[in-house]
Amino acid sequence: MAENFSYVFPAIRGVQAGREYYVSMCPLRLLPRLFTFDEEELVPELRAQRTLNKARIPDISRYIIDNKSSYTFSAITVSIDGTIRFDPVGADGPANFRMGSLTVSMDAKFIVNDGQHRRAAIVHALEAAPELGDETIAVVFFLDRGLERCQQMFADLNRYAVKPSASIGVLYDHRSAAASLARHLSLTSSVFKNMIEAERSSLSPRARKLFTLSALNFATSELLVEKELEDFGAASKKCLEFWESVGEQMPEWTYVRESKMTSGEVRRDFIHSHAIVLQALGRAGRALYQLPASERLKRIKRLRAVDWSRKNATTWEGRAMVGGAMAKSGQNITLTCNQIKQVLGLKLTPDESTAEAAWQAARGPRRGVERRKKT
Repeated sequence: MAENFSYVFPAIRGVQAGREYYVSMCPLRLLPRLFTFDEEELVPELRAQRTLNKARIPDISRYIIDNKSSYTFSAITVSIDGTIRFDPVGADGPANFRMGSLTVSMDAKFIVNDGQHRRAAIVHALEAAPELGDETIAVVFFLDRGLERCQQMFADLNRYAVKPSASIGVLYDHRSAAASLARHLSLTSSVFKNMIEAERSSLSPRARKLFTLSALNFATSELLVEKELEDFGAASKKCLEFWESVGEQMPEWTYVRESKMTSGEVRRDFIHSHAIVLQALGRAGRALYQLPASERLKRIKRLRAVDWSRKNATTWEGRAMVGGAMAKSGQNITLTCNQIKQVLGLKLTPDESTAEAAWQAARGPRRGVERRKKT
């Protein structure tokens, strides 16, 4: 019978809130056999965990496979519903912190409280890279004390979890060529040097910086095709050329550098330093670089004649703004890019043309209503 057989884990015993817990290392190949996730179709009140978001698994799995020599995972937290016994090795050290072996009855049930997406991604990655099976991940074991305790553990483990800002993610990401390029531009470009907020992804009205690192990263990624990122020197040269040409057409950017205007004033009154517009400029720039250099420089000067004011609702409402506030959706980026492309005399792609036609059609009836109200 199963109770006559046991799992034995080398472990360290600790104490939290007066309760014992244990930390061990588990080979990755054993994860699918030992630790399960409560995937039963139960109402939330009867589950000990949120449902598994299967859409996340391929991306996490790809991260492991693409970075076999440098991937990093934190511990998985597991509740044991069954009989356990801890046998310390020796009597040295405090009684509440000892190394030893954790024996768990083979009929016990292991429930993942935290790390279910990591577990599922590792299982998926092992199918493509079975050689990872002998590597290990830390596992923190708690003794299961019923559904209410498991639910409380989940709430406590996630209570103060805060996702880092997109900007600091770019700052610390040394695998991404686009992130490396954005950091390089923030230090070398005359447009962006000393104007980039590298830690936060939103700027307060009193912020001294004009752009965020995440906005620059997204904008530069729009400018370049993936293959261009393979040649850092050529990519950085192209980006410097493009953004400095754009910066020459934005006098307010220069005024901030010269302390003639504050960053807050520019961001309050104009849209051209906001992330959505930078991204749209980058996307339009990619199309612009299909033209000869002389023609490209001639057309980019047309940006100086654009009314970037937030008061210019006729142009920007529904494109870069919704209800007077800056918008963030992919559709708004496309519509803002369309307007910039039209100014530059660039042809819209089929998808951009479709989005433009839909927006114009939706806008038409509203214009009719406005005209009738005025009359």
